[in-house]
Amino acid sequence: MLSILPIIQIILAVLLIAGILLQQSESSLGGAFGGGDSMGGMYHTRRGAEKFLFYATILISILFALTALMALVWGV
Repeated sequence: MLSILPIIQIILAVLLIAGILLQQSESSLGGAFGGGDSMGGMYHTRRGAEKFLFYATILISILFALTALMALVWGV
C-alpha cells in the first residue's frame, strides 16, 4: 500500500485540477473590479452534468485530503 499511495495522490491531484478547471465560473473578471454580474443578480442552480461535476470535485478533494493524511501518518 505504501508504494501505491503516491500514485493514487498524483491521479487524484490531476482529477481535482481538471474538475476545478471544468467548473463554470459564476463571476467574470469584471465582477472582481466592481462591475456588474453576468447573471443579473439571479440565483443559479446546478443541474445535470454541472451538479455531478460539483459533487465529484468535492469527493475527489476529500479523497485527496485523506490520502495526504495517510501519507503523513505512515511517513511516505
